[in-house]
Amino acid sequence: MPPRNLLPLLLTATLLTGCQTVDAGSPTATPATTKTTTKATGNVRQQLDKLTVVTKTGSMAGYKREQFPHWDSTGKNCDTRDSVLERDGSKVKVSGCNVVAGTWKSFYDGKVLDSPTKVDIDHTVPLANAWRSGANKWTIEKREAFANDLDRPQLLAVSATSNRSKGDQDPSQWKPPARDAWCEYATDWVTVKSYYKLTVTQKEKDALDDMLGTC
Repeated sequence: MPPRNLLPLLLTATLLTGCQTVDAGSPTATPATTKTTTKATGNVRQQLDKLTVVTKTGSMAGYKREQFPHWDSTGKNCDTRDSVLERDGSKVKVSGCNVVAGTWKSFYDGKVLDSPTKVDIDHTVPLANAWRSGANKWTIEKREAFANDLDRPQLLAVSATSNRSKGDQDPSQWKPPARDAWCEYATDWVTVKSYYKLTVTQKEKDALDDMLGTC
């Protein structure tokens, strides 16, 4: 099984070669089952320490989901949502490029979902949280790239229940119900915020540090 950070590249190559009804084969490792090494955790803590800490979250003034256009085309009639469904699912079947069947283990709560219609694609760092953390100053093109980012751990297949429970909350306000997902969730959150140079609050940083302690 290739590392999770290589899967988007492999998937894109597959999509560009044509879209036929196929069985995607063996399941992809979910984030909750990925082992984070001590060295990797140390690197994430370094990234966390370099994030800009603000005394309070930014304003929601002017925010609309339309400020983060998604889902983008990823070849043929595929889009980012289809790509994540195919990447994160087991025994996935597609018609054209539309995912029509498969099973998914929700990263946040461990629920097994037996239909793509039951799966939500969650942004690890929610769009509204990003807006309050600095994305309000970005161009619309950069916000679009953020909302469709398959290169960073920003998009995850999860249950609708967990996604809607999370909303736009940060880790000081909401954590995955599955405790064994905390290490990878905190790692992913820091990775995304570090790459996009988004801010954190002190409570958010403290919560992330605590979650990294489970690695």
